[in-house]
Amino acid sequence: MDEPDVDDIHKHTFYEIIWIERGESRQVIDYQEYAMRANSLFFISPGQLHSFEEWKPVTGGTIMFTADFFLLNHSNPDRLFELSFLDNFYANPCLLPDPDSYAEIKHTIDLLVAEHRRADRSLPICQSLLHVLLHQVQRSINTQTGQAVSKRYFVIYKNFRNLVDAHFLENSTASTYAARLNITPHHLNEVTKRITGKTATEVIRSRSILEAKRLLTFTDQSVAEVAARLNYFDGSYFAKLFKAEVGLSPTAFKASAQAIARGKSPNPTQ
Repeated sequence: MDEPDVDDIHKHTFYEIIWIERGESRQVIDYQEYAMRANSLFFISPGQLHSFEEWKPVTGGTIMFTADFFLLNHSNPDRLFELSFLDNFYANPCLLPDPDSYAEIKHTIDLLVAEHRRADRSLPICQSLLHVLLHQVQRSINTQTGQAVSKRYFVIYKNFRNLVDAHFLENSTASTYAARLNITPHHLNEVTKRITGKTATEVIRSRSILEAKRLLTFTDQSVAEVAARLNYFDGSYFAKLFKAEVGLSPTAFKASAQAIARGKSPNPTQ
């Protein structure tokens, strides 16, 4: 893939792993701010908004790859879904491995970078090293959490997320999505609560609110137009949901977000 322009806020169409060896900085992923510290890793998935809030001298690097590259010559697309830290927008995108795990992960990164720099680099070797790296990360996460969630649950959850991303404008119910997945609404709720701590309805609503934030930030659409686009035809109900999720009214959020985009200090008052 071509190296993307990531100087400003951008929407990812690829996966990205950022590792920091020394220094500190800050970045924003889907409107949430995270501190970047030494020996930490960050994971960003397609569809997420990403920007660096603060540039400071740091040492580290980034690996960017597409789903197509990960799945190259593999017939089972669920292999990608089985990694809990990718496409899981409710998980903390930051990992602080223990020193031994970080050294192991960094060693694989060094091998991958060295292979990529070779004039005769091998894509199968790069892909194999990428798989090793991602499974090392998953093992570190499982060690920290003390338990591994069923791979089947992650496959169901990520298929659910894909459906929500494709159909959130329809404002469909959790039961509708469960039917599309050929499971019961109860089982869908069990899966989403196990992985995210939220019900399926809350996951659907959060995706809708995230889209509202993006529209309020990057378009000139009014709050009423955004609500209607998301199939909320009761403007007051939409405003109530938005404020409960975000902590600001849609009007205040729009003013603050657009002020930041213009490089001015926000002054949310509503």
